[in-house]
Amino acid sequence: MCAKSTMEDFEALLKESFEMDTPEEGTVVKGRVIAIEAGQAIIDVGYKMEGRIDLKEFANPGEAPTINVGDTVEVYLDRVENARGEAQISREKARREEAWDRLEKAYA
Repeated sequence: MCAKSTMEDFEALLKESFEMDTPEEGTVVKGRVIAIEAGQAIIDVGYKMEGRIDLKEFANPGEAPTINVGDTVEVYLDRVENARGEAQISREKARREEAWDRLEKAYA
């Protein structure tokens, strides 16, 4: 009886994992800064994925980067996993997508 219940629980969890709405490559996703080290921000984009972005992508021209641990940021998901097993993400590309969306809305 116990084995059947465990198997049913496993099947339910497996089905739920396949139904999760995982982000697609080429989209903008929200992430949270979990660390800043060696000139890079480490961003947790959820779904057990983390990526690194150079701090310069968070700076305005001629200014220091304005980002802190715990901040929520939008990033562009280039690849779900690179050679190091990390998500390949970009803040700069996310900004371009945001600008493009604003232009489309302004001239729609």
